[in-house]
Amino acid sequence: MHPEQLHRTYLDLTTPHVADACMRLGIEVRCAPPGTVPLWSGTHLAGRVRPARHYGSVDVFLEAIERAEPGDVLVVDNGGRQDEACVGDLVTLEASGAGLAGILIWGLHRDTTELRTIRLPVFSQGALPVGPQRLDPRDPDALEAALCGGHRVTAEDFALSDDDGALFIPLTRAAEVADVAATIRDTERSQAAKMHMGTTFRTQAHLGEFLAARASNPAFTFRQHLRAFGGEIEE
Repeated sequence: MHPEQLHRTYLDLTTPHVADACMRLGIEVRCAPPGTVPLWSGTHLAGRVRPARHYGSVDVFLEAIERAEPGDVLVVDNGGRQDEACVGDLVTLEASGAGLAGILIWGLHRDTTELRTIRLPVFSQGALPVGPQRLDPRDPDALEAALCGGHRVTAEDFALSDDDGALFIPLTRAAEVADVAATIRDTERSQAAKMHMGTTFRTQAHLGEFLAARASNPAFTFRQHLRAFGGEIEE
């Protein structure tokens, strides 16, 4: 999927919509660790992964940006380290100037004030003023794959991030996931609108019918009940 098409397709889809869609389709839900959040609220980021595994020097980021295409997301693997920040204002400016969609860091950032001024979406696990004080051997595949938590991602994946966190989806399933996520989104919005008008979710979900069915069949689940008529609240 072309970067612009990917962005347009996922612009009005949240990470919860997409996570539920992945579960429904049997696709592994690969989330960044909890606490991977944007520097300002209301940030939405979608783009193909451009991996970079940090080893103590920013040259790996510059090489990744050199290889990137506009709309890519620089996914930085710093092993979730909490003793150093690995991305600051200059790398972010470079990524912005190259047309990248944003930066997602398994680790920490610094230069928070400058990053908010640059306004390129940046997701990280927090801020720390000190940069790297090490220089480790560089892995041969440092530009081919990155880890984010327990998940390995490559340029065959795309990242979707918002205020709820970040997740990774195979590019080959992007359209399929978006279709299911849009259905979930629309159903939930319709249910919420009815709730605002005074119709409880218990009524919409036919709770009494579910309780009666479960009484006769304890194995009958609420998810099975919802799917029978297209209700949404969980997957």
